Amino acid sequence: MTEKILIVDDDLETLRLVGLMLQRQGYQVIAGHNGAEAIANSAKQLPDLIVLDLMMPDMDGYQVTRMLRAKPETANTPILMFTAKSQVDDKVAGYEAGVDDYLTKPVHPAELVAHIKALLSRSKARTVGTVTRGHVVGFLSAKGGLGVSTLALSTALMFHQKTKKEVIAAEVRPGQGTWAMEMGLNSSEGLASLLRLKSTEISHAAVENQLFRTTYGLRLLLASPRAKDCELMSNKAQMEEIVRQCSLLASLLVIDIGTPFLPYFDILCNLCDEMVVLTEPQPTAINKTKILLDDISEKGFGKSKLLTLVVVNRVRSDIQVSAARIQEVLGTTIDMVIPPAPEQSYQAAIKSVPMTQIQPEGLVAQQISRMTDSLIERLNK
Repeated sequence: MTEKILIVDDDLETLRLVGLMLQRQGYQVIAGHNGAEAIANSAKQLPDLIVLDLMMPDMDGYQVTRMLRAKPETANTPILMFTAKSQVDDKVAGYEAGVDDYLTKPVHPAELVAHIKALLSRSKARTVGTVTRGHVVGFLSAKGGLGVSTLALSTALMFHQKTKKEVIAAEVRPGQGTWAMEMGLNSSEGLASLLRLKSTEISHAAVENQLFRTTYGLRLLLASPRAKDCELMSNKAQMEEIVRQCSLLASLLVIDIGTPFLPYFDILCNLCDEMVVLTEPQPTAINKTKILLDDISEKGFGKSKLLTLVVVNRVRSDIQVSAARIQEVLGTTIDMVIPPAPEQSYQAAIKSVPMTQIQPEGLVAQQISRMTDSLIERLNK
């Protein structure tokens, strides 16, 4: 996965030149113009390294560094202070604040790149005591009823079974939860309880307390099915913090987004490393999916972020849109086709178990297994 570097400087020319240089080196660049943006972008984007100016209008680099070091998700993020301040006292103050390296402007581009590569290399070598962000995959469709929730849950479960790693699957639509009922679970208050907190109160411990560990080993953040909880969708800051904290508690976080009609949809897209989009071979669904793909391409999916297209085939063969036509309209390749499985779905509902557990060797399970294997292979690179 491309390493992300956050550059924070109030000088626009510095941002442009350094950003362009790092992009040519293959890094993903995020820009910030002041201390407040440094804190906000670090929380949202969780960069692999931060290049930080010292003298900025709202707060200086020392203050920003201390604030970043106080947060568990950025406590170990490498920070390179890049500034025109060259006095020994300035450097000492920088190291005391918590920076990993100090470089004085102007500097030859090759030297700056060398320092950045060295910091990233040392960061990768640290394996003890670090807080590592897990990979985040969103599941989405342009319309409801295509089985987004089922595929998200099944993929999360299969990933855990194959790797034995910590996996969290999260429902992020308060008032529209389905997993608790489908699996016969008594409690579905996790998401709503967290959304009622202040965003500053949503910590590792708070999220841990609301996660439900299933008998399969998979942990779930469950949304209630009560319509009155839909009002919690307005709590955007809380939702952002919930997803961020979940991503720090597992190797893989699977988000059941459902449809894009959420007030915090852009936030979820920014937090996702890749997106799985479901559609069906029916003209209206394909046209809606085209609009959705165009929208999320602006957020990087299908470009810098991976996009997986899944076709749920529940349409009669004589009236369905062909695979070739779907790919032509959408401008992307179909990665997986899921066949209809009404009997399997019914049995899963009766027995309150995930659908892939009914027929582990069935065609649906095989397709999901293939997609999960591809995900595991990518994360192991």
